[in-house]
Amino acid sequence: MHPAPRVLRRAVAAASMALLATAAGCAPQPDDDANTKASGSTGTSCAQGKLATKTSGKLTIATDEPAYEPWFKDDKPANGKGFESAVAYAVAKRLGYAKSAVVWQSVPFNKAFAPGEKTFDFDINQVSISAERKKAVDFSSGYYDVRQAVVALKGSKAAKATGIADLKGLKLGAQVGTTSLNYIQDVVKPTQEAAAYAKNDQAKSALENKQVDAIVVDLPTAFYITAAEVTDGTIVGQFENQGGTPEQFGLVLDKGSALTSCVTGAVDALRKDGTLAKLEQEWLSDAVDAPVLK
Repeated sequence: MHPAPRVLRRAVAAASMALLATAAGCAPQPDDDANTKASGSTGTSCAQGKLATKTSGKLTIATDEPAYEPWFKDDKPANGKGFESAVAYAVAKRLGYAKSAVVWQSVPFNKAFAPGEKTFDFDINQVSISAERKKAVDFSSGYYDVRQAVVALKGSKAAKATGIADLKGLKLGAQVGTTSLNYIQDVVKPTQEAAAYAKNDQAKSALENKQVDAIVVDLPTAFYITAAEVTDGTIVGQFENQGGTPEQFGLVLDKGSALTSCVTGAVDALRKDGTLAKLEQEWLSDAVDAPVLK
């Protein structure tokens, strides 16, 4: 999800354009092959530092504002701190772009995967890969396997929930356009309509003000919220992956982007050489475990 807190191309050589392919889908949940495949172009030349980026010689990366922890640090995507900032620079390095060649851009979470031409080369903002979203944009392969979690106030009725059935009668909230909200609507199926918020900050405030009984966010965000922001908050538990396929965050690119295969190759290489695991341990190590809600 977004989390607490905080989410192009001018021209491409004709030879490369002939190799582009697009992916399509029809379901809102992650694809069965999301672990290994990405939508978009294949076979594109990935010359180091010479890709067909929005600005020649530069790599434009987008995320939402504010940029939330633990994905970013101090609301400064360009500082290289926080899991997603670190991943973004690792991908850039793999593509042949030094830190000085990376340009950050602010793009709202929902706009990142909405239809239409993008102003960025890729977006990194806890966007879950799904077939529905692939209708409008390309995704790299997944850079993080994630689960959704429930956060409530200590001592509340919601905090005592041990299974999905215990959540059905509660007022739940999440950020609009996220898989967190999908989990409320499709998995919990509460008797009360879920509250949808434009930002995670608003969802957290609603929880603190007891306007909702609990909120749903991704697990690392849940750990950060309860540790640093909502001090009387507690993680009720996490949901199992739906359909047997891990939910994954992917980098978002233009539909049919010439960069998709190159960016996917970079992500795959970072997973293979252990870089992603190392960065996850460094920045998300607190998000170790939580009870599973069944």
